[in-house]
Amino acid sequence: MNPLLISLGIVGLIIVIIITIYNRLVALRQTCNQAWSDIEVQLKQRQDLIPSLVETVKGYAKHEKETFQAVIDARNSAISANSVGDTVEAEGLLGQALGKLFALAEAYPDLKANQNFLQLQDELSDVENKISAARRFYNNSVQEYNTGTEQFPANMIAGPFNFEKRDFYESSEGREALQARPDVSF
Repeated sequence: MNPLLISLGIVGLIIVIIITIYNRLVALRQTCNQAWSDIEVQLKQRQDLIPSLVETVKGYAKHEKETFQAVIDARNSAISANSVGDTVEAEGLLGQALGKLFALAEAYPDLKANQNFLQLQDELSDVENKISAARRFYNNSVQEYNTGTEQFPANMIAGPFNFEKRDFYESSEGREALQARPDVSF
């Protein structure tokens, strides 16, 4: 009877360990999902500001239709992105288009002094900061999740229960561009 109790105790302990590991992986996955939702909220706020920004600039620079269309197309692409990779790429294009829009604004002193434009620019800057913070939180969550699914013995549970590796939200330029030294010449 004693060996039977020991065997049952070992089996029970193994089951408790498996349940504990599984629940930890589920919690890590949910943290990633919540972090991604936070990013999507911030991106949506930015996307909602863009039409107002474009309309404000249009009032001063009516002949810059190509720039406006590029911003609108980039915004629409960002809205329709489905995966982390697609979102990173679309948001990178949107950032470039917005950069051109703000560069355009530099050519119009009246626009730069317009209160509505300045307020929209401030709101956009605030949202950009929130996106950066949400991206850092998401990437940290993904790192913990990916590490959790790869560590032993969790990796033995992660595979059969389809805990798949998550992608980081990296800059659209890639790590190489961020690590490259800037070219400074006089």
